[in-house]
Amino acid sequence: MKFDTPAGTNPIDQQKVVGRAHSRIDGPLKTTGTAPYAYEFHREVADVAYGYVVGSAVAKGRIRAMNLRDAKAAPGVIAIVTAADAGKLGKGNYNTAKLLGGPEVDHYHQAIAVVVAETFEQARAAAALIRVDYDRGAGRFDLDEGLKTAPLTGGNSGEGSESPPEHRVGKFEEAFAAARVKLDALYTTPDHSHAMMEPFASIAAWNGDKLTLWTSNQMIDWGRSDLAKTLGMPKEKIRFLSPYVGGGFGGKLFLRTDAVLAALGARAAKRPVKLALQRPLIANNTTHRPATRQRIRIGTTPDGTITAIAHESGSGDLPGGGPETAVNQTELLYAGANRLTSLRLAVLDLPEGNAMRAPGEAPGMMALEIAIDEVAEKLGMDPIAFRVKNDTQVDPKTPTRRFSQRNLVRCLEEGADRFGWSRRQVKPAQVRDGRWLVGMGVAAAFRNHLALPSGARVRLGRDGVVTVETDMTDIGTGSYTIIAQTAAEMMGVPIEQVAVKLGDSSFPISAGSGGQFGAASATSGVYAACVKLREAVAQRLGFNSADAQFTGGKVTSGNRSATLAQAAAAGELVVEDKMEWGDLGKEMQQSTFGAHFVEVGVDAYTGVTRVRRMLAVCAAGRILNPVTARSQMIGAMTMGVGGALMEALEVDKRFGFFVNHDLAGYEVPVHADIPHQEVIFLDEADPTANPLKAKGVGELGLCGVGAAVANAIYNATGVRVRDYPITLDKHLEKLPAIA
Repeated sequence: MKFDTPAGTNPIDQQKVVGRAHSRIDGPLKTTGTAPYAYEFHREVADVAYGYVVGSAVAKGRIRAMNLRDAKAAPGVIAIVTAADAGKLGKGNYNTAKLLGGPEVDHYHQAIAVVVAETFEQARAAAALIRVDYDRGAGRFDLDEGLKTAPLTGGNSGEGSESPPEHRVGKFEEAFAAARVKLDALYTTPDHSHAMMEPFASIAAWNGDKLTLWTSNQMIDWGRSDLAKTLGMPKEKIRFLSPYVGGGFGGKLFLRTDAVLAALGARAAKRPVKLALQRPLIANNTTHRPATRQRIRIGTTPDGTITAIAHESGSGDLPGGGPETAVNQTELLYAGANRLTSLRLAVLDLPEGNAMRAPGEAPGMMALEIAIDEVAEKLGMDPIAFRVKNDTQVDPKTPTRRFSQRNLVRCLEEGADRFGWSRRQVKPAQVRDGRWLVGMGVAAAFRNHLALPSGARVRLGRDGVVTVETDMTDIGTGSYTIIAQTAAEMMGVPIEQVAVKLGDSSFPISAGSGGQFGAASATSGVYAACVKLREAVAQRLGFNSADAQFTGGKVTSGNRSATLAQAAAAGELVVEDKMEWGDLGKEMQQSTFGAHFVEVGVDAYTGVTRVRRMLAVCAAGRILNPVTARSQMIGAMTMGVGGALMEALEVDKRFGFFVNHDLAGYEVPVHADIPHQEVIFLDEADPTANPLKAKGVGELGLCGVGAAVANAIYNATGVRVRDYPITLDKHLEKLPAIA
């Protein structure tokens, strides 16, 4: 099925199941600990051995020698695999660095060996006996130094955030010079770790020349394709399974070391091998969100009309990598006749930078939405009024191209009313609650809508049960539930009569989970397959498919009626289809919008910040399930608090690695850090997006949160911090006296 005209009325519009609150159908498995995650599939695999990865102890250089003698002789050791005996390996399309290094070393903790033993403890002990001699090379580890000579470089996150090396509209420099009110400021964001609960983990088992891999991965087809390319074998000989993923945040979009080394270890040991990356390796061996340096210049007229806006960002990555696309939202969010955006990329020998939840917009809006507040203050305008004044219903860089829907102003205004924005004191540091300085902050939320092709297979059994099969994944987002809701709505059955099977490469290829495209794309693929199944059911029953009604487990056409089970009485009905996309996304700009409101308290004596309350208002098309959508939002809002107040990978610029590479040193928010969170979804549906008229929310909930926290801190204290995270040392000495 091809979606190339706006959706008209269809069965989804009944909203008997879709759009309704429904608990996760996989909830009982997860709360009882019986959902089989990647490292737990030993229940299906006999005689499993254990793998342990050895990471490089240098960030740049060459392995001169590896002494494996003691490790091979250690108790329980079955095999050791290094690049020297792994055979020729290719490199996948989605990883920048090789997943098994040697003799050249590209970054710290790059995998250089895997030890396979009877037990995990034996594998770990043997790995400690490997002796490696290195010729250490000079590395580039300082982003600020690298950006001094970094070239302009365009980038594409692959998730809807894309920018050329430099983009100009009008004459920015002239307009900025002539502006009556100006801001020129530098904002910095640090490297971030995905820090998901479930580590990167895989179990590999060979049967002759065929490989089965149980793994934790967001994108089944991408992972399977890259594994085939890496191992130099036909894709068809790999079965790739990931039915449950314990968090990914973009880090598991791509094939990683655990999958490759589990496969290599299993081949060498001639036994199934299970392997999980130890937590210290996750930060340095896998991927992270790159640090940025962002210069923002805004010029306005005295009445607050933006006449010039520039956003220039620099980041770093390994050779062959790409920049963080932090300027993308600035091309679309506010009006302004004269515009400049640009990206610079420094070559660094730090671990690979790549997608992390809302790549581009997340760090970009941490800067932009502080800058917007700073300009509003210079103008003496309310920050919301300034945003509203510069709203646009057209793409600022292509004014003939309209937004399909844009309810940013409504999000800001309804949020202000609900949050009590009118009580905010314009002058900072005016509200006190005992020892606490209290302030409010706001930021816009923005994330592009992206649709990817997505397929599904739907079965109707003799018992009337509808089974959906697609290689879509569920990373805690509720995919199982919204897919079941879609099929139930289309086939006119209760959700309990739908079975959903996900995360298996033997199923049709879906969009996968990432970039806020998963829910809308995957359910559209299920919609397409269900349209075909409805036609097959009508034909089997001899009904006119054009007027057949599916409701209450029955099919009715004219004065005739039959149950779905009757339609399958002669044998199971099986259909398959795929949703593909026309040019609607090119003809108009499809985006999601929102507004984040935050109240903080800052201890006037210690500088400690506590978030007191949070509100998000979202406009993201039809909400498929308010329960799972709210969970996505509050999770993203929590992540935004982490980025604002505590999260940062600290770089050792001498030796080129992230020092705080575990969950003890890399701080993330815990329950005590997060207060009441409220989420409001505007009632809207976008017929240009897909047949369900839905968009994503998973990343919209993050974009802008950091800036809202920063703006609230400024309102509380009068101290402006442009360097994330906003830790107490950055404003303690400047806090106002309250005695």
